[in-house]
Amino acid sequence: MSRTFLKMNGLGNDFVVVQTLTQSFEPTPEEIRAIAKRGEGGIGCDQVIAIDPPKAEGASAYVRFWNADGEETGACGNGTRCVAWLLMQSAGKTEVAFDTVAGRLSGVAAGEKLVTVDMGPPRLAWNQIPLAEEMDTAQVELQVGPTGAPLVQAPVCVSMGNPHVVFFVDAPVSDDFAAKVGGQVEHHPLFPEGVNVGFAHIERRDHIRLKVWERGAGLTAACGTGACAAQVAAVRRGLTDRKAKVEFESGALTIEWRESDGHVIMTGPVSMDFAGKLPEAVAA
Repeated sequence: MSRTFLKMNGLGNDFVVVQTLTQSFEPTPEEIRAIAKRGEGGIGCDQVIAIDPPKAEGASAYVRFWNADGEETGACGNGTRCVAWLLMQSAGKTEVAFDTVAGRLSGVAAGEKLVTVDMGPPRLAWNQIPLAEEMDTAQVELQVGPTGAPLVQAPVCVSMGNPHVVFFVDAPVSDDFAAKVGGQVEHHPLFPEGVNVGFAHIERRDHIRLKVWERGAGLTAACGTGACAAQVAAVRRGLTDRKAKVEFESGALTIEWRESDGHVIMTGPVSMDFAGKLPEAVAA
C-alpha cells in the first residue's frame, strides 16, 4: 500500500512527515535510513516524523521522531513547529497540544507560517541529560584538544527531551571545525546515549550565533532543541537575558527561558516543500 508523506523544513532543518490516522507506521532503522538518504532512491531529510492518533485526553496527536541514522529520538524543535502548524491547519485552530515520548508540547500560531511552541522545562540534572557520572552540568569537566591549548572546554549540558552539550566559543566556528569536534564529542564516553553538540558565540545579551552537530544526523542547517539548549546554557552562565535571538546561517529563532514557570518558548518559521509517496519497500 502506498503512503503519502509531506516534506517540510524549519530554517533548512528538513523532515519527512508521515500521518498515520488510518495506516500504522512502524519502520525499522534500515527503513528510516533509506527514507533519510539524500539521492540514490532516498527522499532525503534530517529527521523522519510520524503523527499518530492521540493516546491521552487533551492531545491532538502522539508524535514520534527518528534521526537520519535510524534511531528514535525524544524531541525535535524545528520538527515540533512543523507538526504544530500541520495540526492547526487540519483542525482550523490557532493552538494545539500533542504528546511525545519527552512529554506534552503545545503550539500557537504566531503569524503566516510562524509558530510559537512551548518546549517545556529543560532538564538540568546530570542523570537527566544523561551523563555517565555525577557532575555540575553548568560547568562540565570536558575538553577537546591538547592540554593547555584545548579547542573547546568546560561546556554546559542541557536536555530538551534529547541530550545537548553547549560549548561557548570566542568566534563563530566553521563547518569543518563543528564536524571535527562534534563528531568526536557525540560519542564521548561521558554521554551514554550520545549527544547533540552546540557551538555558541554570544554576540550580545539578546543575540547568540549557533552551529550544531546533531546526534545521528551530523551538521544541520538549524536545530530547534539546540537553540533552546544554547539559550538555557547562556542564561545559566549569566551571558544572556531570558529572551534572545538564536541565529543560524539559515535564519533565526526567538527563544525565551520563561522565568514564571521555567518553560522554554521557541518562535520560528515553518515551510512546506512538497508532498510525495514513500517507496513501497518502506511504506508499511
